[in-house]
Amino acid sequence: MAETLTTRGDAEPQTRMTNDAKPQIRTIGTADLTDSLRKGLDDFKLMPTYLVLLTLIYPAVGLIAARAAQGNDVVPLIFPLISGFALVGPLAAVGLYELSRRREAGLDTRWTHVFDVLKAKSISTIIGLGVILAILFAAWLASAVAIQQWAMGAQSAGDIPTFLHNVVATSGGHMLIVVGNLVGLMFAVVTLAIAAFSFPLALDRDVSLPTAISTSVRALAANPGPMALWGLIVVGGLVLGAIPLFVGLAVVMPILGHATWHLYRRVVV
Repeated sequence: MAETLTTRGDAEPQTRMTNDAKPQIRTIGTADLTDSLRKGLDDFKLMPTYLVLLTLIYPAVGLIAARAAQGNDVVPLIFPLISGFALVGPLAAVGLYELSRRREAGLDTRWTHVFDVLKAKSISTIIGLGVILAILFAAWLASAVAIQQWAMGAQSAGDIPTFLHNVVATSGGHMLIVVGNLVGLMFAVVTLAIAAFSFPLALDRDVSLPTAISTSVRALAANPGPMALWGLIVVGGLVLGAIPLFVGLAVVMPILGHATWHLYRRVVV
């Protein structure tokens, strides 16, 4: 149940799928992950300068949030903020998906085309997905605060060196590490299932919010091993990029964003 039409003013044929159409899922292996990362790096090399400027917005927000947390004696929130970037990463990367889509189609890839996302047939689906990720991010921060207070109490206050010492050297800190990581893993798995391919799909085709989410979930279920590895790659990349004052995200984000688009093209038919 599909029809071919031209959209976005580019005389570009695009497959428009009705909301009751069910995209097909391919099974993939680790070689597909490697190839997607290679293609993501190629996209970044072709379009590096303005992408760095574009994605500097992302680390800038992180710096402001971390500073606000520090200024309000909420130092323990810094790590949840950093790790929580993985929860909103798919939304932040939508513009990168669009540029990769355009390059793949042989279209102009000037940075202004990131705003073509607003012309997507499924813009309401993209907005809905963004709201869901924002709720998950807020829920993760609230959970992190609750866990820290439960595990460490007054020991969670103080400057960064004191907090790190208490985490490593006290039983409450050990509980924080175990429980915090388990809860964080739960949020990460839910986000990966919901958003791994739903944003690229909504950008690429005319689909409803339920179809976008269910397709992403089915893709994860069909490829549990490779997608678990992909999740580790994404989280690891974002954390490493955030360590040097969030500046590394200006490089990590576009590479992962482009790579996600290419992985989507391998998985969703």
